[in-house]
Amino acid sequence: MSGHSKWDTIKRQKESKDIKKGQVFTKLAKAITIAVRAGGGIGDPEKNFKLRLAVDKARNLNMPKENIQRAILKGEGEKDGANWFEVTYEGYGPEGIAIIIEAATDNKNRTTSEIKNIFERAGGTLASPGAVVFQFKKTGLLTVEKNNNPNEQILSLMDLDLEDIQETSDVIEIYTKPEQTREVRNKIENLSFKVLSEELIMKPLVEVKINDQSKAGKILKIMETFEDHDDIQKVFSNFDIPDEMLG
Repeated sequence: MSGHSKWDTIKRQKESKDIKKGQVFTKLAKAITIAVRAGGGIGDPEKNFKLRLAVDKARNLNMPKENIQRAILKGEGEKDGANWFEVTYEGYGPEGIAIIIEAATDNKNRTTSEIKNIFERAGGTLASPGAVVFQFKKTGLLTVEKNNNPNEQILSLMDLDLEDIQETSDVIEIYTKPEQTREVRNKIENLSFKVLSEELIMKPLVEVKINDQSKAGKILKIMETFEDHDDIQKVFSNFDIPDEMLG
């Protein structure tokens, strides 16, 4: 299964566990605050697309309403808080897999040093901007709850204007053009299907096939290390690991 698709499944399972530790809420709060600032201080999700995505995700993960509002106020400058800003990192991990990292930090030097160390400890390298991103395509991703007949469900969804559709172990993944995510979401909900999440991702154009168990283990380890880092919001990669190696 491809890097994004498989890792997204693992991440969904991981988030349900990490939410008990509060780490997920901390990252969500950063994302909300940054979305407000990136949108010119607009704290209304209906007028700030990036904020709407961040708030929707927070709500889907049952983040308390007061936490969401507090993060919005920080972005609007009405409450004191760290001066978070976005940084994107590119690099190569074990077996030459391409990795893109989206981070939120108040200390770029510290975060850069820590991410560089994670790459190097895994036998990879932190690359210069532009070295990796051309291997990915910005895409809208909607996850849909599977019903009792996913095959019939997929046939219904295929009638929509989609770029791709995949069934995973826990959801149906819908890929769209970034600017069409809300339109497609409305169409899906009109079919009486439940949309679990909506986000923008970096989908790999070319995948690196991994057919060795030990190599697969190294890749999953570095991905998990990045996801566990407090400053990292999202991680994308282009590895392709067979399901049987992930059991």
